[in-house]
Amino acid sequence: MSPIALLRSFATDRQLRNVDFRRFWFSSTLTNFGAQITLLALPICAALLLHATPAQMGTLAAVGSLPFLLFSLPTGVLLDRSRRLPVMLASDAMVALSLASVPFAWWQGWLSVHWLYAVQFMLGTGFVVGGSAEQIFLTFLVGRDGLIDAQSKLGATESASRLLGPGIAGLLVQALGAPVAILCNVAGFTVSLWNLRRIRTREPQPQPPQSHVLRDVAEGLKFVWSQPVLRLLAWSSACWHLLFYGYTALYVLFATRVLGMSPGLMGTSQMLGGAGVLLSSLMLKPLTRRFGSGGAIATGLCISCLGFMLMPTIPRDLLGSRAATAAAYAGVVFCLDCGGTLFFLPYLALRQRVTPDALLGRMTSTMRFMTVAVAPVGAAGAGALAERLGVRGGLTVVAAGALLLTLTTLFGTRLHQIRQ
Repeated sequence: MSPIALLRSFATDRQLRNVDFRRFWFSSTLTNFGAQITLLALPICAALLLHATPAQMGTLAAVGSLPFLLFSLPTGVLLDRSRRLPVMLASDAMVALSLASVPFAWWQGWLSVHWLYAVQFMLGTGFVVGGSAEQIFLTFLVGRDGLIDAQSKLGATESASRLLGPGIAGLLVQALGAPVAILCNVAGFTVSLWNLRRIRTREPQPQPPQSHVLRDVAEGLKFVWSQPVLRLLAWSSACWHLLFYGYTALYVLFATRVLGMSPGLMGTSQMLGGAGVLLSSLMLKPLTRRFGSGGAIATGLCISCLGFMLMPTIPRDLLGSRAATAAAYAGVVFCLDCGGTLFFLPYLALRQRVTPDALLGRMTSTMRFMTVAVAPVGAAGAGALAERLGVRGGLTVVAAGALLLTLTTLFGTRLHQIRQ
């Protein structure tokens, strides 16, 4: 497409003409890039600076997902009873302060694995509360009919962050050290907060609550369970998260200790693998038109399963070359990123489309509770398995689970038949 045609398409895009959507998109881009730094730097602090064991790495990942179990359901009630933008701002501020404590503690000599547990818990809390608020606010900002288009735009910038972010993060960690690199994410959150405060669109104040909090929680659970589409999405997503958090607990140890990769090489490999997010964002619209939302989700599940299965097979010196090992690692990350994005972008849009406005908050939090509540089990279980079987053995168990999930979903459910 020529530059003139590209500018013309921007000029006719209704969402891009919306200044508040552009601000939302810009903040999302900042936090996505910053998240790549934290995703690499925080576990490297534990693995390389604090010499954490596989069990401790599993606990670190489990603690980060624990807020889904504790806070998802009450968060839904909160979001149905309040405006979402102030919740997003408060959540981002909490995350920024938590991250800033890591370099401060390192400089003071206080940093420990338990300190990182606390920071990871706060990050998970921010993701549960702020992330849910963002999803609902986006629906209000662009409307239900604009969700797929908006998700595609957000997916494109997420792909850019996955393509460039890990390499930048690896270089920052290599050059400055993990604690200092985290400060870059703090700066990004600060700019994002300033930008989000400039959004002028204001949601209407929800009606005062007429029922008890517990009754609202029960209604959210009942609604999700009564919807066959949401129930099927919850089951498949819960199993996927169980496996993914098991992988998350071990991948840094696998790359650094088993494959012998430096933080810079690991970040570069993940940067190359991040092209999978770019490919999936380009594939999403045509794939959804051709096979429906369920077909796109099933395709993503199959591709991510391939990534899970290939990861533990990577040798330390492939063909006698560390570069070949890094390339193989990048290829596996490509599969995981491409598959994960194809799985979740249509998943998020589909669940928003089948839910009435009055139940969006409770549906989002209930789905998060039902799908990610098992994540601490996956992370802690993978860490415990790695203590007994080694890191490669723990990832092999994750791969076997991914294969079982994929076969069960394809041949035991109708997920791939859902079109809208």
